[in-house]
Amino acid sequence: GFRIGWAVANRRLIEVMTNIQSHETSGPSALLQHAAVGALNGIQSSVGSLRTTLENNRNVLVEQLRSFDGVRLEVPGGTFYSFPDFSHYDKSSEKLSKFLLEKVQVVTVPGKEFGREGHLRISFCGSVKEITEGIDRMKWALDPNSPNELYIGQRKLVRDWK
Repeated sequence: GFRIGWAVANRRLIEVMTNIQSHETSGPSALLQHAAVGALNGIQSSVGSLRTTLENNRNVLVEQLRSFDGVRLEVPGGTFYSFPDFSHYDKSSEKLSKFLLEKVQVVTVPGKEFGREGHLRISFCGSVKEITEGIDRMKWALDPNSPNELYIGQRKLVRDWK
């Protein structure tokens, strides 16, 4: 979709970012610029509602993640992703991310892609139900003492790993 953004950083970092951006794209289209003006100058009531929803989702995710033994995390302050450290379970974030996708259908992004090996990027944009269900699946997959089967609605997952 259309995207527009900005950054706040020290002068040197902005210079480097500007240089990279100027080589990556030629800039937002006129249509996107007009859409951005409309979005920024238009009715903002939905922004507060969205912020409240995302803050609640973040808090639910953080609370759920804190119940994992060995997982360390910082509370995200300005985005809708969390980057908890799962290196207690596997040093390779790529391997762990693939395992979670294949075994319990939970999508994460390896922290390695962001220079944070051992971490997983987890979004909290979904519903509270989706967040808690995803974390429950992750716990089940990673806890060797979990029961052999997990039911999620009509779905039955069976452990076929040690």
